Amino acid sequence: MGVQLLAKVVDGSHGRRYLPVSDLDEAGPAVPQPGWLPDGTLSLNARHSTPPTYGMRRFADLFTPRQLVVLTTLADQVGEVREDVLQDALAAGMDPSGGALSAGGLGAEAYADAVATYLSLAVSRLADFNNTIASWDSGNTNLRQLFVRQAMPMSWDFAEANLLAGPVSLSTVLGWITTTLAALVPVAPVTVELTDATTGSPHQHVAVATDPPYYDNVPYADLADFYYVWLRHPLKHIWPDLFETTLTPKASELVADPVRQGGRWAASEFFDTGMRRAFRAVRKSAAGVDAPVTIFYAFKQAESADSGSENVTSNTGWSTMLEGLLAAGYVIVGTWPLRTEQAQRSRASRSNALASSIVLVCRVRDGVVSMATRRDFVASLKREMPTALRDLQHGNIAPVDLAQSAIGPGMAIFSRYERVLEPDGTAMSVRTALALINQALDEILAEQEGEFDSDTRWAIAWYEQYGMGEAEFGVADVLARAKNTSVQGMVDAGIVAASRGRVRLLARDQYDQGWDPAHDRRLPAWEAAQRLVHVLLTQGEGPAGELLARLGSLGETARDLAYRLYQVSERKGWTDEARAYNALVVAWSDLSRGASSAPASAGPAQQSLGLE
Repeated sequence: MGVQLLAKVVDGSHGRRYLPVSDLDEAGPAVPQPGWLPDGTLSLNARHSTPPTYGMRRFADLFTPRQLVVLTTLADQVGEVREDVLQDALAAGMDPSGGALSAGGLGAEAYADAVATYLSLAVSRLADFNNTIASWDSGNTNLRQLFVRQAMPMSWDFAEANLLAGPVSLSTVLGWITTTLAALVPVAPVTVELTDATTGSPHQHVAVATDPPYYDNVPYADLADFYYVWLRHPLKHIWPDLFETTLTPKASELVADPVRQGGRWAASEFFDTGMRRAFRAVRKSAAGVDAPVTIFYAFKQAESADSGSENVTSNTGWSTMLEGLLAAGYVIVGTWPLRTEQAQRSRASRSNALASSIVLVCRVRDGVVSMATRRDFVASLKREMPTALRDLQHGNIAPVDLAQSAIGPGMAIFSRYERVLEPDGTAMSVRTALALINQALDEILAEQEGEFDSDTRWAIAWYEQYGMGEAEFGVADVLARAKNTSVQGMVDAGIVAASRGRVRLLARDQYDQGWDPAHDRRLPAWEAAQRLVHVLLTQGEGPAGELLARLGSLGETARDLAYRLYQVSERKGWTDEARAYNALVVAWSDLSRGASSAPASAGPAQQSLGLE
């Protein structure tokens, strides 16, 4: 395959300008190959690396000749700059016998090694933005790097920048590094060690905080090779132990890779065994320390699995990680959802990706614990989970994160027992426990409908069945009677349209624009939630906060409703709807602050009971 230049982008007085290409532009990329190329072949796992499917099998194939010439030249220059830095350091009186940085040195040689390392990192980061997979970000009118997610996808259109003076140039990436270094606060000396997690740290009595691998979700070593091939050339003599192999070592990497490990079953066994060994090593290293072990996990449950007669959600990554944790004798005593992901990242902008990492707080099981039956476990979930779930909702946990956050209190119940027995006497698996926790979550959210008004309960049921579509009046009327309301009453309330024997929910943009909650005598929570979402998405947080202030206490009910509507939308595959309800909860803290500073409002009018 070849490439065809389509357009060029330049800076104009009013922003970026898009111009047609000339013959001179066409000739620009026609440069000879450089003297050396980044060595190594790409992973053949098409789930994470698709360029090999189209013949781009080596890392050098991901770059144009012009990009290769600049990147290899910059990598070559690192060694020369290191020599200049070393001479300057010696001239400045730094210790000439301090040793190399890789050996823990602190003198002139170590200083030069450090500068060379940062420069090499800049070159590898520059490669991330300058390759034939780097696409054009029309929103920011700039380059988008290859790794917008944890994969190397094929890209048919790409953007190429001026690496010396463009929007993502050498000075740009060096600026990122120097800004970070300048922001670092001096702390006690820190040591970074490379060890095998399954054999444990050589240190004892340490606090452990870890982010374990996500089963088969991210092939870390395969992706790291992209940077490794650019780092190895300038750094293999500075860090000989780290760069002694052509590509990163992969045989012992703790991921479930069917391609690497010879099939799905073998990959699952490899990961399960490795996680158990790793958590046993964690317990050994953390022995005698009062601090809990904290485990960061941001892996969305996405599998559907049968548990008895129910079809519920579970996940191999979660279950395998938790199996290893419990086998090491740990119990989960708390859950801390932390907002860690950028809302503007490409992954989040296209789907309901997790916005948080879930931190599981774990301690070693203390003393003798009893066994429980499946019925005992389910009863405990129904008794204890509603309070835990309500606490999470009051903390404005995003609906997209709620299922992950609920794992903590659910597994805290499961892990308090030495064993939970199935009716046939076998031990319940973590996978089954996760399925039951998710089932309990669904039931609790459904039961919360009892707290909503009759019109809202009707609207939820209709939305779950028909979405924003229409159906016969008779069906709507039967449902309305069951919910203790009427179709005409909901038409009067302004949330339903009924015409020619057909009924449907009004879309958010069809609501009366001259509406004032202070004069609305029949204001369902459904309408409050829809109006809040609409104002937030079309006008922003400021006006939405003002509306929240005018809604008064009904606003909190609208937020609770957003969790239920997100759950329905996600299950139905209505991504845009799910994203809208998720956005309302995510922005709730800001809306509440805006509401507190808004002028006092009498709130919505009290609904008439029809007792004239």
